[in-house]
Amino acid sequence: MFAALRAFAKSWVAAVLMGLLIVSFAVWGIRDVFRGRISGDAVVTAGSRTVSSTDYRREFEQFKSRVEQQTGQQIPNDVAAANGLDREVLQGLATREAFAELIHKLGIIPSDKLVAEQIAKIPAFFDPVTGRFDKRAYQQALANNDLNPVRFEAEMRDDIAQQHLGTAIIAGLAVPRAYTAMAAVFELEGRDVAFLAIDPKSVPQPAPPTDAQLTTFMQENATAIMRPEFRQLTLLQVTPEQFMASVKVDPAQVQKQYDFRKDTLSKPETRTLVQIPAKSPAAAAQITARLAKGEDPAAVAKAFGVDAITYADKPQSAIPDKKLAAVAFQMQPGQVQTVQGELALAVVKLQAVTPGHVVTFEEARPGLEAEVRKNAASEKVYQLTQAYDDAHEKGASLPEAAQKAGIPTTTLGPVAKNGLGPDGKPVPGLTQKLVDAAFALPAGGESELEDNGAGGYFAVRVDKVIPPALPSLAEIKPKLTQAWIARELNERLAAKADELAARVRKGESLEAVAASSGAKVVRVNGLTRATAGQNQALSGEILARVFDAKLGDVFTARTNGVGYVVGKLAAIHAGEGANLPLMAEAARGQMTTAYIREVEDAARAAARGKIKVTLDPERARAALGLEPAGPAKPAPGQ
Repeated sequence: MFAALRAFAKSWVAAVLMGLLIVSFAVWGIRDVFRGRISGDAVVTAGSRTVSSTDYRREFEQFKSRVEQQTGQQIPNDVAAANGLDREVLQGLATREAFAELIHKLGIIPSDKLVAEQIAKIPAFFDPVTGRFDKRAYQQALANNDLNPVRFEAEMRDDIAQQHLGTAIIAGLAVPRAYTAMAAVFELEGRDVAFLAIDPKSVPQPAPPTDAQLTTFMQENATAIMRPEFRQLTLLQVTPEQFMASVKVDPAQVQKQYDFRKDTLSKPETRTLVQIPAKSPAAAAQITARLAKGEDPAAVAKAFGVDAITYADKPQSAIPDKKLAAVAFQMQPGQVQTVQGELALAVVKLQAVTPGHVVTFEEARPGLEAEVRKNAASEKVYQLTQAYDDAHEKGASLPEAAQKAGIPTTTLGPVAKNGLGPDGKPVPGLTQKLVDAAFALPAGGESELEDNGAGGYFAVRVDKVIPPALPSLAEIKPKLTQAWIARELNERLAAKADELAARVRKGESLEAVAASSGAKVVRVNGLTRATAGQNQALSGEILARVFDAKLGDVFTARTNGVGYVVGKLAAIHAGEGANLPLMAEAARGQMTTAYIREVEDAARAAARGKIKVTLDPERARAALGLEPAGPAKPAPGQ
């Protein structure tokens, strides 16, 4: 879950949630909000730490979901387990918990105060009018992300501890310049290559394939051709935007909002000033005199052994010393004055004044009306979803509950898990979150109402599941024919390339072989690993052969299209030149990052050796609803 938490921490929900949590510290106290330990039946035990079946299942589902997105196919738990996904997650959790336990034993334990401070750095999800913590939003944010305060605070504490340890270990770390110099020499090594291209017309052209050949070809490439699982859906969506146009705005409510927020809507007066601390009244007098003559404040401050403090275009509230701020906001531009502030004696020079602006009701009204309209629409959404929930909980199906609540439904699909229809185009009206919810259900299954992330809600019903299947030959025959002919032609070209290459290896010159086959020799000089990719005429396979070859080697490779070349590495030049030092230094940061990553991997591996870890694979399988694979007994994790 650590990796998932890091990804979650970058999302808007995390920003909301973290802000809510810090406010809750003030309301209930951090130890009240995060009281107790995470407990449960242990799937992983690492020292004093455990991972419960529930947490393991959540980690597994998140990992499996990422694999499903990459493959475009839904993966049942038994298939995932047969391919080792359950064990991969189990081992990852064991390493994570062992590392966290080792850090704890080293005494790196972030305090409640530090956790609160870190959480406080992320914007809060406050009530837009009062600017205060909203308990309902706090609870909803936790529930929407399948989190609870105990788990969230524990993960945050681990993350902070690991960040502090990592910062201490890698502070100032950089790989030696000799390493990057060698890498730069390698990257700038130049290679000259000569090759002949085999004309596709120089080999017998394949005859059109029969249906039997195409059927065999289709079966050989079934994985690539197979259509994914599709689903037909009934969708309920309710959003504030659906009601914005019909909402009537109460002018009295808009006026009330303006009166409440007038100060925050207006722009305060700001000033630019310089403050120079004075160690004595005599020093203050001298500083005042020199500033009045127009001397540079920084130079004056340096002469008296202090630093000048500049406030550039700041409101009065931004100046920490309230007495000094009050005086500064009474001064005129260019004026210099000695001030006995709350903190110390100082000389202040006012440099500029930017007038403030009080927003009038007419100026603020469009924005406030929009807010009132949106709030009213959001309240309408809340009422409708409550009515739907009440009907759905009493046993009504999704369409029936939607009808009782007065929410329209739509039928969508077929749609695949990647959100595309059978035509390969996105199905309108869908988000990935909605599609993920639909593909987590069985045929006939209905989701609960879920937040769509934009103030609205959705629920989905799976009306029909269309299993993965091969298309009929008739549907894809033209494209399949092209692919079959291309394959046959490439095989013939490859055979001829091997024949010509064998002649060159036996001693014939590349030019003589090219002439006998009606081809021309092309030479490309000065290819380097750093710039080779810029040559669009050379395929990736050709470049790979060039840089894998030894001097004088003969090779064959496919071109970007249908075709083959026979090549020979003619020369190798050592990397050098004016760009070598610059490239070596530019690569230093990237190489250092890779080295740090290796250090981190080694540290995690070392933690598995230092901390006693116990795994329970059978309990993990049970958490996924799978039958035991063997005798149910804990297994050592090392």
